This record gives sequence, structure tokens and C-alpha cells, in this order.
Amino acid sequence: MTEGYLSYEVQGAAMKLVRDVMLVKQGESVVVTADTSTDMRVVEAVMKAAYTIGAVPVLIKYPTTGKAFEEPALPVANAVAAADVWIEFAYYCVMHSPCFQKAIANGARYTCLCGMDTIMLVNTVGKINYGMVVEFGEYLTQRVQKADEVIVRDANGTDLKAYNRGRKVKHSGQLATKKGYPIMLGGQVSWCPVEETIEGTIVFDAALFPPAEIGILREPVRVTFHEGRVTDISGGAQAEIFKKWIDSFQDPNMYRLAHYSIGFNPGVRKATGRIVEDERIFGCIEFGIGSQGASLNGAFWDAAAHTDGVVSKPTIILDGEVIEENGVYKDPVCIEYCKKLGIAEYE
Repeated sequence: MTEGYLSYEVQGAAMKLVRDVMLVKQGESVVVTADTSTDMRVVEAVMKAAYTIGAVPVLIKYPTTGKAFEEPALPVANAVAAADVWIEFAYYCVMHSPCFQKAIANGARYTCLCGMDTIMLVNTVGKINYGMVVEFGEYLTQRVQKADEVIVRDANGTDLKAYNRGRKVKHSGQLATKKGYPIMLGGQVSWCPVEETIEGTIVFDAALFPPAEIGILREPVRVTFHEGRVTDISGGAQAEIFKKWIDSFQDPNMYRLAHYSIGFNPGVRKATGRIVEDERIFGCIEFGIGSQGASLNGAFWDAAAHTDGVVSKPTIILDGEVIEENGVYKDPVCIEYCKKLGIAEYE
């Protein structure tokens, strides 16, 4: 018995992604970008699904660059800028780059699924109650948006405090209903508190990417912030790799905390090394450092790159109320959603 391909399940999940999540319609152009690190079985299934619906799927595949969030070759940039729908599978995604910003400005419905293989597609899209995950995300969006003080703690040493001051929260895992609005894989809400109020320490303990040399963490990486900017990075060998990577850009915006993201995809229960999956580990919180997208409604800035790190079992306190403790939801409404989603710990 193998879980290595699951061809029927993959095709079903691809149709679900194209039709029910990206809301592709007959006659629309669907640009799929992939690099030589992409699982082409996923790409083929998505292309077939788009064609079956009556859309015009266009595949662009290019060599793996080894560098994420950088502008691609001009033919790639030009193609995505003209897309109705853009599905990015390239392992080294170009999100936040100038062509991404142009595509969004031109009204593309975009999703970043970098590193998605057949098992990830089946587990995070095909097998889950996607509509219920979206509904849960809507609740979390409103719950966080109503709060001012946000405290995140963890037994691993994470202790971070910030204030929302009315900042909007982006439900990044929703359906692609809006033109020019990027969405992400279901199971994530994102925002950034007022950047200058962010103080404390994050200890990443599950995953961190890029740089490509890390992925799954073997040891904690401790990052200290003052007024929303990195002031210290410490830990072992992986922390040193991370510090050298950030320093190498010689860009002051690479030291800015860009977003908080709560992860809750029922198909992800542990780190896999694929960051799009890892930042949706059920019950985790993920933080981005570097470029901040305009759709987050924060201060908005460009940086040379962007990186994401995961704290797997956080305690999240909103205005003094614990909504999650050690990775387990305590908010009564959250608990009910967890039960509906079939999360074993809540049944």
C-alpha cells in the first residue's frame, strides 16, 4: 500500500481547487507557473481540471532559481500579469515581486501553492471540509480583529506583545471571489499589529523557509524584536544560517516583522518541510519577516525577500482572554468548529 500518488484522489482535489476554491469560469485564462522542483503530477491534474471546466490553461515551466520572492524572467512576468487566474506551484515562488504586484493590480485572482505535491494537495484540499475551514477562518478573522492587545507565548520561550489598534485582519484562506486579491491555501488568517508596538521574542520550533538550507527545524531559532524590527537572532547552526541569509541582503526592511498568521488546516498536523503546508499546521502560529503585502493593510513595504517561521504550539491571548493554549483552542466557538472539522482532540 502506498500514499505516494493517489491518482484519482489527486484529480478530484485538483478539480476542487480549480472550480470550488479559485472559482475558475469558462473562457478565463488560467496561468500555472512551475519550476523544475515542482511535482508535475499536481500541475497536470490542475491543467486538466481547468480545461474540463472550459477555461484556457497556460503552463509556464522554468528552471529552479534557488531564490524565492525574486522577479522571474520577463516571459514569465509578462504572462502572469495578463492572467485572469494565476496558480503558482514553483517551489521558489515569486510572490511580492514586481510582476506579482502588477498581476494583482491588473485583477488576477492569485494563489501561492509553492512546493505542493500530490499528498499535500489531497490532504489539504481534497480530504478536508473546505467550506467549514473557510467558515472557521471567518470567525477567527472577526475574533482577532475585535482585539487590541495580542500576546503570543510558548513554553519554548516565545513571548511577544503587540497592539492591533483597529488594524484589519486578512482571511488569506478564503475563496477567490475578488479580482486583484491574493488568497492562500485554506486554513490561515493573517494580519500585522501596528509594527512599532511589536516587542518581545519569537522562538521558531517547527519550520523556517527560506533560506532553502533550513525548512524543517532541528533546533529552535530565537528572534528578538524591538518596535517590530529584528534586533537579535540566536540559537545553533540553523540560527546562524538564518542570520547570515537575512544579513546578506543588506536591506533594512529584511529585519521587519511583516505579519502574524494563525494556522488551522485539518490536513496538516506536523511539519513537512513545505512551508505553505507547515504554516497551516493545525493550531500553530506563523510569522513573516521581510516584505509586507499591501493586502495585509499594514504599513506596506518592499524588501529584498520574505521568510516565514512557525511556532507549533502557541498560547494566544487577545485582550486578556486565552483563545488558544499550548496549541489547543479554548475559545468555545473555536472548539465547536474543531469538532465539526473532526479534530480528534476535541471529539
